[in-house]
Amino acid sequence: MDPRELHPVVARLFARGRGRSTRVAIEQEYVVAAADGSVPPIARVRRATEGAPAAPYVSFEPGGQLELSLPPALDPVRDLRLLTAGLRRRLGGITLRPIPVDPREDVPLQLTSPRYVAMQRHFDRIGPAGRVMMRRTASTQFCLDWWPGRAGLEQWRVLNLVGPSLAARFNRSSRLAVWQAVDPARTAFDDRLLYGDDPVAAYTAFAAGATAFVDGPAAHLSTLFPPVRPRGTYLEVRYLDAQEPHMVEQIVGTLRKLMYDDVLRRDVLRGTPCTEGMWRDERRTVRHRSATRLAG
Repeated sequence: MDPRELHPVVARLFARGRGRSTRVAIEQEYVVAAADGSVPPIARVRRATEGAPAAPYVSFEPGGQLELSLPPALDPVRDLRLLTAGLRRRLGGITLRPIPVDPREDVPLQLTSPRYVAMQRHFDRIGPAGRVMMRRTASTQFCLDWWPGRAGLEQWRVLNLVGPSLAARFNRSSRLAVWQAVDPARTAFDDRLLYGDDPVAAYTAFAAGATAFVDGPAAHLSTLFPPVRPRGTYLEVRYLDAQEPHMVEQIVGTLRKLMYDDVLRRDVLRGTPCTEGMWRDERRTVRHRSATRLAG
């Protein structure tokens, strides 16, 4: 896609907020299973959630994974626990599991809009990882307020730089390896988003290098899956596996400090090098930990 079309749209994604608020929002994805272990239809799960306090925040991923996208809060983990508990009571025999990779191999594509069909067709040209990513993976994502000025540029950089170490620390599965195999041109698991001093230019170059399979620059940008996604007034951390609540609390504490503590953030930036192979090194760490767990 032409960078000249993409640049103004990308610039809006990097607009950033006007103040220095310190909120956190959580987007929790769950693998869903019926009482007999099968994948329940999205329509059935949606009906079961009707009337629940969490219902306004419920959406679904292509394989039927349930996503609970909560609004920003000063205590987001408490909200996540309460609303998830309410959903589980409503769902009865349908279970919500915060696991990063669904072990079932026969998960169908349940969302069949033109966008998702085109996405699957594109990924199929590359390999099998795209279908696994779309239908069988789940993550815990975090949205954090994005500040203006120098601090905001630091926030963008630090979340990208610490991604490999945080992903390895909280790794629970092969999910990240799946994502990295989907389409490297649209996932940016390297240092390309940190090239130069202009993040808008770097992100525009990244977007222009990805194959377009939908119409229009805004729609094309929505098909990119970078480790950290710019969202105008906030940043979305996307590289972590789906987590249990006690781990979510740890991660929130870590991200708050990185994003909102000026002294700590700058110390981390000074001590964390940017290297092309930083995500490859993370993959090696994950493979080593997985082999250690299996051997134990």
